[in-house]
Amino acid sequence: PGFENLTMGYNKYLRPYFGGEPVQIAMSLDIASISSISESNMDYTATISLRQRWTDPRLVFHGNRSFTLDARLAELLWVPDTYIVESKRSFLHDVTVGNRLIRLFSNGTILYALRITTTVACNMDLSKYPMDTQTCRLQLESWGYDENDVTFTWLRGNDSVHGMEQLRLSQYTVERYYTLVSKSQQETGSYPRLILQFELRRNVLYFILETYVPSTLLVMLSWVSFWITLDSVPARTCIGVTTVLSMTTLMIGSRSSLSKTNCFIKAIDVYLGICFSFIFGALVEYAVAHYSSSQKSNKITKEMEDVNITNILNNSITSYKQKISFTSIEISSDNVNCSDLTMKSHEKIKCVLRNKMHRIIGYFTIQNPGNVDHYSKLLFPLFFMLVNVFYWAYYLYF
Repeated sequence: PGFENLTMGYNKYLRPYFGGEPVQIAMSLDIASISSISESNMDYTATISLRQRWTDPRLVFHGNRSFTLDARLAELLWVPDTYIVESKRSFLHDVTVGNRLIRLFSNGTILYALRITTTVACNMDLSKYPMDTQTCRLQLESWGYDENDVTFTWLRGNDSVHGMEQLRLSQYTVERYYTLVSKSQQETGSYPRLILQFELRRNVLYFILETYVPSTLLVMLSWVSFWITLDSVPARTCIGVTTVLSMTTLMIGSRSSLSKTNCFIKAIDVYLGICFSFIFGALVEYAVAHYSSSQKSNKITKEMEDVNITNILNNSITSYKQKISFTSIEISSDNVNCSDLTMKSHEKIKCVLRNKMHRIIGYFTIQNPGNVDHYSKLLFPLFFMLVNVFYWAYYLYF
């Protein structure tokens, strides 16, 4: 039949079954590509082929054949006013001609296909970045016709979507996808909506090689200073400062790919913060050890200047130890004297407070500065391993 004969008296401004039952529109999707997923803009860009099927009894003709019509004839027919919800930018491909297809079946069924590239918003939770899984949606809704005019259904349920299994994304893997039928309740009415929901799991291997391994190696490099003597000030200071600056650069670089307005504290930020703390702690450890060593050397030098040279030559190492023991006993006796009944109450209080201050200072006094490095060789790696166990267990399994 001639198309002119079919469309004679046809009013494209009125939907099929106007004034009666709603038009049932069945849809299917081909996902050609998801070209980019932006964490900073929180959106994704996809190229899709949208196919819509409905029946228009005004276009029924005899026979059992179907006809593919020129896409420009779509301007002469009624078509659904479907739009993509939360779309930021969209365009219809037009190389070499407008990428539209119209196929007419003898029972009045119309197949209307479009090839579209769209950028759609996707709210992301980046708290577990880069070990995160994001859930995004592609939602199709009627713009002007409510549920009394049109109804939306998926043509074959989940099988209505093709191409998701073949997608190869640079940083993500499609975990699963499913279709939903919903509706949008608005002030002007209730509108039919179809939803394609898919989950994207980020590939963490790239970030392990780019960020996690270098930051871990920097922490291990900072431990090298524990094997260098306290007297090697330039060497230990150079290692400490270099690792701190390198870690700072790594932290800045890890955030450069994301928006500066992003306020998420991400998993990678937590790990880099842990590494920076251990590196900075190694630098502080040397400062404490070197200061304690200098204080001890100055104390010994001062004691030697106050003691007669002759006594130093005549006294043995044993007598020197006895002197230290005697000093300890004398301090202990001071503690006992605080309970002397002959002392006045305010003197007892002063004595007790003085003894407590001596004990508190003694707790923070490092008797052998060399032991600081000795214990750090064991404690720093041990605590770093424990923190890593808790970190990876939490972000991977909780």
